[in-house]
Amino acid sequence: MNKPIQKRAIATREKLLSTARALIDQEGFEALRVEDLVRTAGVAKGTFFAHFKDKDALMEQIIGARLAEISAEADQAPAPQNVAEMVATLNPLIAFMTSERYVFDVILRYSGAAAISEIGPIAEQFTVQGELFARWVAQGPFRKDIPADLAGDGIGAFLIQSIALTFCALHCSSAIEPRLATYLDAWLLPSGA
Repeated sequence: MNKPIQKRAIATREKLLSTARALIDQEGFEALRVEDLVRTAGVAKGTFFAHFKDKDALMEQIIGARLAEISAEADQAPAPQNVAEMVATLNPLIAFMTSERYVFDVILRYSGAAAISEIGPIAEQFTVQGELFARWVAQGPFRKDIPADLAGDGIGAFLIQSIALTFCALHCSSAIEPRLATYLDAWLLPSGA
């Protein structure tokens, strides 16, 4: 039987998360060290590990929450009516996912693609984004010869591919937006559809 979570434990977890966010704002995601976090939060290192398996598990919570904020903002915007508008609407997501290589790596590890048994906030956001992208396709002048959810999955796949190429030594000099626009034009507005 699961024990109810004590208010003190909830407060400690929130203190760790808020302290981590403040340190990330100062130094960045990858630079965050558990030792600095527990010292600044005024808790023991064991307390950190009672709440999070490791630094990446903490980052999954913080990055997942930021992805949720970005998705919610994109959901409030009008559905894009062309590929240029779609790429512009995706720009905050692109900016965050490329803010640090570490951020992108954590997103990929916790996306669900790595067969993690527990669905966490990052994997949940991939579902939310897929649903959002499917609505964009359904509400816009894009291909209708395939289901909107399949077309939405393609948007997500091309977004990840475009970002991944940015971190590739052979393609890092190319901007993401034009590359993504080329993929989306071919995917959402095929000449034969």
